[in-house]
Amino acid sequence: SFAQKSDEFRKVENNAFREGEKLTFDVKYGFVTAGIVTFEIPAIKRISGRDAYHITFEVNTVPTFDNFYKVRDRYESYLDVEGMFPWRFEQHIREGKYSRDFSAFFDQRRGKAKTSEGQYDIPVYVNDIVSAFYYARTLDYSNMKVGDKIPLKNFYKDKVYPLDVVYRGKETVTVEAGTFNCVMVEPLVVEGGLFKSEGSIIIWLTDDEVKMPVKVKSKVIIGSIDAELTKFEGVSNKMVSLKNK
Repeated sequence: SFAQKSDEFRKVENNAFREGEKLTFDVKYGFVTAGIVTFEIPAIKRISGRDAYHITFEVNTVPTFDNFYKVRDRYESYLDVEGMFPWRFEQHIREGKYSRDFSAFFDQRRGKAKTSEGQYDIPVYVNDIVSAFYYARTLDYSNMKVGDKIPLKNFYKDKVYPLDVVYRGKETVTVEAGTFNCVMVEPLVVEGGLFKSEGSIIIWLTDDEVKMPVKVKSKVIIGSIDAELTKFEGVSNKMVSLKNK
């Protein structure tokens, strides 16, 4: 039987995150806490003969907000441990009366995305919206100038979209989880459900190897939504940007 001796995939150094990391955010709409967001890496799984981080991203409105607009969203990505590209993506959206279930298998060896709706051509190392976020955490922003762009590709539904990540400089941010020195990045999202760019999204990442997301500010149709880190667990130990209050 034919067996590929070794995959000729890139190797991306990752000192940012590891299995067991869990990040919890409060989502504020104005002064109201509307929901809770969790990013978690519960396990490393085998997929397509490779080790991959199983990453989950969940958005849930809080009970007091459910009556106004109930959200139960869950995204999953399987991110290649060595190469930092996705093998599989799932999206389960429950927002108000709207629901959508979508899954894609990224055959990164043959350049095909096989989805619940069809098969499509993809460029090598194409991302989904969740894997792109984690890949961006492995990048080195130290020599970047404000306005510099990292061009990524994002597959969603049936198309490959450009996903540029723009470096926006540095800032110190205080949230419930602490005070952190951060770098600011802005993903120019064209398409992707919750992240559709009706405005801008700014993400504050710790200015160290971990590049833990601390705050997200997004302008959406109904106004401005902020997500702020309340708790972090299982974070790799090279975090230098946390300031003691």
